[in-house]
Amino acid sequence: MKFLAAFRFLTVIPLPVKREASAEEVGGSVAYFPLVGLVIGLILAALYWLLSQILPASIAGGLAIVALVLLNGALHLDGFIDTCDGLAGNKPAEDRWQAMRDSRVGAFGVVGGVLLLLVKYISLNSLPRDLIPASLVVMPVVSRWLMVFAIVAYPYARPTGLGTVFKQQATWEKFGLATFFTLLVIGGVMWWRGVPHFYVATLAVMAGAWLAAFGWTQHLNRKFAGLTGDSYGAVNEFAEVSALIIISLFAFNHWLWVA
Repeated sequence: MKFLAAFRFLTVIPLPVKREASAEEVGGSVAYFPLVGLVIGLILAALYWLLSQILPASIAGGLAIVALVLLNGALHLDGFIDTCDGLAGNKPAEDRWQAMRDSRVGAFGVVGGVLLLLVKYISLNSLPRDLIPASLVVMPVVSRWLMVFAIVAYPYARPTGLGTVFKQQATWEKFGLATFFTLLVIGGVMWWRGVPHFYVATLAVMAGAWLAAFGWTQHLNRKFAGLTGDSYGAVNEFAEVSALIIISLFAFNHWLWVA
């Protein structure tokens, strides 16, 4: 049930199970975030493969990015845009929270969202074509894993909010389980892709994405005196881009596999 709770929260895909999850099940579902990322990644990879049979690869990649946004109802992208609005200017944390809660999107949010999608699109389509499906699987798994890290490792900024139910139940043990799932999935993808020393590639991609997300999350924690639900979405989006850039870095330089 905890996996289904995670799936229901992180996607808009309808489920046949109608029973509402308890607060404990929802909060404990963080350990299964990477597995939900796997389902999302498999859908994206299948969609890209099908579209690339009838369309140019760049268009198929762009539509895969659109599908990624639609599959979670733009939840994480909305969090990233709100976070960009909150980061604007030199003001105390309380004013930043107010800017994030404002239903109107500011200039910083628009610019941040556009640049994010642009970099994500370019990074994906800069990969060797035969590496794109595997990258579409790895990207959402890594990003959901790092969202769990952000939930567990950092204080929640406000006494109430969407993210409190996750923060209250999040533990390092759940992060450990999420890490195990992530290692298993990415290692399996690398092995299936035929990457030499796939275990090294797995650790390198995870470590690189973690370092990038750690720096971003530290910055958010300082600016907002803790994290919020919007921050978790911003971490996810930043981690997705980071994972694609890191895979592109390795592929372009032929460091871990020959592209």
